[in-house]
Amino acid sequence: MHSEDRIRPACARFVGAILAFALLALPTIAAANIEQQRELFKSVYKTVERGDWSPVDGLSASERALLERYVLWPDLRATWLRANLKSAPAAEIDAFMQQYGTLRPARELRYKQAMMLARDGDLAGFRKIYEQFYQGQDIARLDCLALQAEIDAGRHERVNQRAIDLWLVGTSQVSECDPVFAYLDRNKLLGPVEYRKRFALAIEAREFRLARWLAKKIDQPHVDAATLWIQAQSDPEGFLRRHNRASDSPTYRQQLAYAAERLTYRDPEVASRLWGAVEQRYGFPEELKLRTWRHIALWTARDNLPAGYTLLAALPPAAQDEEVMRWRARSSLRDTSWQQLLVDIAAMTPAERDTEEWQYWRAVALQRTGQVAAAQSAFAALSLERSYYGFLAADEIGGAYALDNSQLAADEAALAAVARKPGIVRARELFLVGLDGRGRSEWDTAVRLLDDAETLQAAILADRWGWHSRAISTAASLGQYDDLAIRYPLPWKQQFESFASAAKISPTWAYGIARSESLFMRDVRSSAGAVGLMQLMPATGRQVARELRLPYSGLATLTDPASNIRLGTSYLGQMAARYSGNEVLATAAYNAGPHRVDRWLPQNGSEDARVWIENIPFNETRKYVKRVMSAQAIFQWRMTGKVRRLSDQLPAVKAQHQQLAAR
Repeated sequence: MHSEDRIRPACARFVGAILAFALLALPTIAAANIEQQRELFKSVYKTVERGDWSPVDGLSASERALLERYVLWPDLRATWLRANLKSAPAAEIDAFMQQYGTLRPARELRYKQAMMLARDGDLAGFRKIYEQFYQGQDIARLDCLALQAEIDAGRHERVNQRAIDLWLVGTSQVSECDPVFAYLDRNKLLGPVEYRKRFALAIEAREFRLARWLAKKIDQPHVDAATLWIQAQSDPEGFLRRHNRASDSPTYRQQLAYAAERLTYRDPEVASRLWGAVEQRYGFPEELKLRTWRHIALWTARDNLPAGYTLLAALPPAAQDEEVMRWRARSSLRDTSWQQLLVDIAAMTPAERDTEEWQYWRAVALQRTGQVAAAQSAFAALSLERSYYGFLAADEIGGAYALDNSQLAADEAALAAVARKPGIVRARELFLVGLDGRGRSEWDTAVRLLDDAETLQAAILADRWGWHSRAISTAASLGQYDDLAIRYPLPWKQQFESFASAAKISPTWAYGIARSESLFMRDVRSSAGAVGLMQLMPATGRQVARELRLPYSGLATLTDPASNIRLGTSYLGQMAARYSGNEVLATAAYNAGPHRVDRWLPQNGSEDARVWIENIPFNETRKYVKRVMSAQAIFQWRMTGKVRRLSDQLPAVKAQHQQLAAR
């Protein structure tokens, strides 16, 4: 790994030193007692989390003493204090902060305390905490509360400019800023200049309704402009059809281009036709015309429409960037224009041309155009890679897969030293008591303070503990990809095998999905709301549970590994059945939804699955399918010791009407 990839700021080392000091100041934990301490913690935590300390008070004197010596005692106490913040004695909170203030649970408690003080109107108390811990961190919620404290204290001279800076954003600010902004308004500190600035920021952020609200403070022309932006956003086709030369202005031209951009996502052909007519009638800047045509051309190609390649090739040289060249090549590939594909790949930048994707397709094109020796040589070179394209290249020449497993070298003394590091100890215990998310955060912080040799041992430690997400990511941070037992572990093997069998799918495929979705994090939640090992949306989990007649308790069910695996494999089996056992289509549907995959199917005949995958419009789904399919091949080898050719898992993709008829 390059040295620049391992930069650790001095401030991180400083924080780590403080953390180590704080933890080492705790009473020494006897190794023989750690499991008992862990069980005591787990036995009381859920009740304490609800604000009830009685389970701790009910422990025997020896158990209580043992628990107080546990490394997660601060977490337990902070959990109770957070739940009882209004009633807990201030002296007790202060004492806790004095003892454990550098630890994450104390920092979380401090934040909650600050917010409680602000909500209760104790802005002076809030301001004291703010100035010591949060000032200068650009947290709008806290900054606005601090400004309100200044206003209440009559120190207006310290408020005005900072308040205006917080107001001058293109999106709606947090509600805590409303009183500060009301102060600005009352004191007439926001004039036309400020409103025009924020109006421009809102337009740039595409927050057109905020822009219209701001425009009412400026003048009618600004209101009219904001209204037109909203029309272009909500009805782009109508906006383009109703274009009015009388409205011509630089802003109106931007609105027309924006409408064309919006319409392109829904119907690139209509957008192309309407934009072509509009472009001829207005004096658009060349850069704007170029950007709009590029957008239309790319989405015409992404949607597998016939004019895609023509529009991409017609773009001026200034627009022929890497993304355009990728989609030119994919369009040639879809059309099986092998000679043109070679031309398209040759026109790419050297860095793009040398990626595995285009090395592979160049070799295929060479083979299809009769240049067999050159193709075989290219396939042989690429087959040395343990990857989607490496496996496909090996299939082309009947070669072996690059599955050599190189186990990371464990140094037992170094392992023990890393395992004793306070941050690692805390992270491990958080994981082992079931607070995985908190543990991951502490692990990542602790690992950033290690040197490369220690980080390597940390990856091995995490794997030994069964903490697979941290083992995989920590090894990868060093560029260590060859220990396949660490990178492709087999947790919950019995459940994967049993439930996959019930769903009539391969457990290796289910493993590939789970690894790609969550890195085997049982509690992880995506920004879209998917939960657990196999990243199920709550509505999907509920529906599948109903079909299986399983009890369903929402988050508790989805974060339970066995339940999540059962629901996930069942849903994956449904997708497989929907697409007649085609794992490529089912994998894409698992990621992007079956309604999208249905739209991506060819209209007639059938298509090589490899070509279909390359032309998936969504970058995320395209990469996901490749990642899952290659992972499945590795899991097959890990579970059976045998190779199953990736090409055998890629049946032809049939046309829409054939898929529908089979359902």
